[in-house]
Amino acid sequence: MQEEFEKLERVRVEALDEILGKPFKVLNDGFIRVVDYMGSDQSIVQAARVSYGKGTKQVRQDRGLIRYLMRHKHTTPFEMCEIKFHIRVPMDAWRQWIRHRTANVNEYSTRYSIAIDSAYETEPSMWRKQSKDNKQGSEGFLDERIGAELSKQEKEMHRIVREIYQKRVELGVAREQARKDLPLSTYTEAYWKIDLHNLLHFLRLRMDSHAQYEIRQYAQIIGNEIVSKWVPLTWEAFNDFQLNTTGFSALEMEILKNMLSDNPVAALALAENAGWLRKKDGKLVKSLERIEFEQKLQKLNLQVPWEE
Repeated sequence: MQEEFEKLERVRVEALDEILGKPFKVLNDGFIRVVDYMGSDQSIVQAARVSYGKGTKQVRQDRGLIRYLMRHKHTTPFEMCEIKFHIRVPMDAWRQWIRHRTANVNEYSTRYSIAIDSAYETEPSMWRKQSKDNKQGSEGFLDERIGAELSKQEKEMHRIVREIYQKRVELGVAREQARKDLPLSTYTEAYWKIDLHNLLHFLRLRMDSHAQYEIRQYAQIIGNEIVSKWVPLTWEAFNDFQLNTTGFSALEMEILKNMLSDNPVAALALAENAGWLRKKDGKLVKSLERIEFEQKLQKLNLQVPWEE
């Protein structure tokens, strides 16, 4: 017997439709825009309940279910939603971006086409210092007078390299070879399609304060200007349970329990056994694990049970 199915309509999100195709400017000449999307908060709820149609539950109940799924890391329902972006991004930031291997990507090819005549330029006040504690990060900024000279040199270097590239192309050098000396600041473009679960993972890493500034600018726009409009209930849950939360390891929990039980001796013993309290020249030796725990305590307005 042939079954009768309810007629399905494509899910539309009015707030996202309003910005569909609209480019959001990023950095000096980058952009990101939504090309297409599939699903909504309701699609996540529908998948979780394995039901058809628009569902019969109230918004309040849908919100509670989405928060439960996010809280307990039930990720499959979030994979029912997908979104496709068109982006222009500096190549150095794109190298980090493309490491998220859970998306479908088609990038502008400089083997077939002339390289985009645009590069990311650094403002004089935005030259960052190398972090002393994190080899892959930065902290603070150089003096703006030094930055002004660096920006001037950067602009000149971009001009010279572009002229050399154009000269090679005009002389008939293969594009795949002519491009080899272009700087990583050169913009590239791509179409990037990803499901919501993996997009949230991308945002959790790239919106973090420790992420590189350039890619963080893109992530903040994706999250705050796009995902928040597309799936507002999911975005709220993501902020509460992933983006703005702090987790503790088993060791950290034991130390914290002893601190709150007014047992600093036991807390110090645990830290000592973990190798956190080794000293050199009267100062604690750097331990990223200890430093990260101290940062968590600062968020809770708690004092560390040891002295520098």
